[in-house]
Amino acid sequence: MSKKDKVKTNVMRLLDQAKIDYESREYDYSEEDLSGTHAADTLGFPYRMVYKTLVLRGDKKGYFVCCIPVDREIDLKKAAKVSGNKKAEMLHVKELLPLTGYIRGGCSPIGMKKQFPTFLEELAAGESRISISAGQRGVQVLLSPEDLRKYTGAQYCSLILEKGEETEA
Repeated sequence: MSKKDKVKTNVMRLLDQAKIDYESREYDYSEEDLSGTHAADTLGFPYRMVYKTLVLRGDKKGYFVCCIPVDREIDLKKAAKVSGNKKAEMLHVKELLPLTGYIRGGCSPIGMKKQFPTFLEELAAGESRISISAGQRGVQVLLSPEDLRKYTGAQYCSLILEKGEETEA
């Protein structure tokens, strides 16, 4: 595939505008498997460097975004606390498109309809590059976690359940 045939998403245009270095990667997916682990497996990336974007609703401060490794689960108590809420819940999939402009499997912390407070799992700080959705199913962008943090105004923090723990709403 030549460079001109590659998909150019709004996320990529925004990164270009901000002069942020990134690489894009495309992969095949199916409606049955939109998981981030599928993206990581297909692209040959370790799970620790591929991040999924989750949109949550807090009981006090409203909507916020968390980015965590694809093979991990969000700890709702930690997410609520770092976002200034007492409780937090995952946004229902039917609310995702109207709120963010993105569909399940293609949600990115970059380029949502509105900029929400964003939190990035602290493990990302230990990676030289991480992969996030480019805002479209089947397309990822690799970039420096620090560039992502600065661009989105994200805060590094602990967001994931420790292995073996279960989450509560």
